[in-house]
Amino acid sequence: MRKSWVEKLRDSKGLPVVKEITGRMVERWGRGTVVIPVPIEVDEVMRRVPEGKLITIDGIRQVLAERHKATICCPLTTGIFVLIAANAAEEEKLRGVGDTTPYWRTLKSKGIINEKYPGGMEVQRRLLEGEGHQVIRKGGRYMVADYERSLIKMA
Repeated sequence: MRKSWVEKLRDSKGLPVVKEITGRMVERWGRGTVVIPVPIEVDEVMRRVPEGKLITIDGIRQVLAERHKATICCPLTTGIFVLIAANAAEEEKLRGVGDTTPYWRTLKSKGIINEKYPGGMEVQRRLLEGEGHQVIRKGGRYMVADYERSLIKMA
């Protein structure tokens, strides 16, 4: 039987893990350590973003790297865990849970809307505009205009 999104969110799989950056990854990330976070940690950071504020996946990575005293936080797993958190929030919403993760406030780098979120770009655009953000189209992508002004600072 297939795991639900909520089950995937709560599955730690032996994480978090902080590892030395080695091999080819040194060229990409430099020397130091990388943390591979737990999905629920990513969700916890996303939950802390209040209405009217935003965070990027890179912002989440910075918070988690600092929390684990690592040089960086893995971009691949963090991106996957953001999608798990978004889908888990929608799954819970369908079950009548009231306080779900406001995943639409988490953007890709440069303020780009994540087309892989539940409902796609249109749903995220509508939710963001409902909170007072201006969403513009640039080429084939939607992005939040002046998103930098709405970024939350997390410790």
